[in-house]
Amino acid sequence: MEQYSSELYRYLWRLFGDQAEAQDCLQDSFLRAYKAFGRLRPDSNERAWLYTIATNTARTQLKQRGQRSLRESSLMLGLHNGKMPAEAHMVQQESLEAIHSAVMELPLKQRAALMMRKYQELDYGEIAEALKCSPESARANVYQALRKLRGKFAE
Repeated sequence: MEQYSSELYRYLWRLFGDQAEAQDCLQDSFLRAYKAFGRLRPDSNERAWLYTIATNTARTQLKQRGQRSLRESSLMLGLHNGKMPAEAHMVQQESLEAIHSAVMELPLKQRAALMMRKYQELDYGEIAEALKCSPESARANVYQALRKLRGKFAE
């Protein structure tokens, strides 16, 4: 728990965009992991296994709450340092809001794969284990997410 909690929290925070929901999901994930730990094979990748549990817990919570979008953008947190002119900061905020909106429109599997790859720096094998798919499918999910985002912003 100590080894992976901050990493998983950041991942869940990016998926939910809300600190309280990410923390709730993290606690639920670790509770599920604790209950299932006895079934974990000794040769298993613990990190990927925890991402699987966290992703499935997040999916369940999102379905229960009927949420598709986030309340606040985790992409925008901490960017304004006071050195940027207000107008430039406003333009940056608008751009980040558009990016955030586009990311949140992605299907959950593509969004999760993208977050794991770009923010959590998991390799495709770990993403595949976490999402219960092949490494090729994990790569395809990241590729499709990036393709959709590029297409949206190429306009």
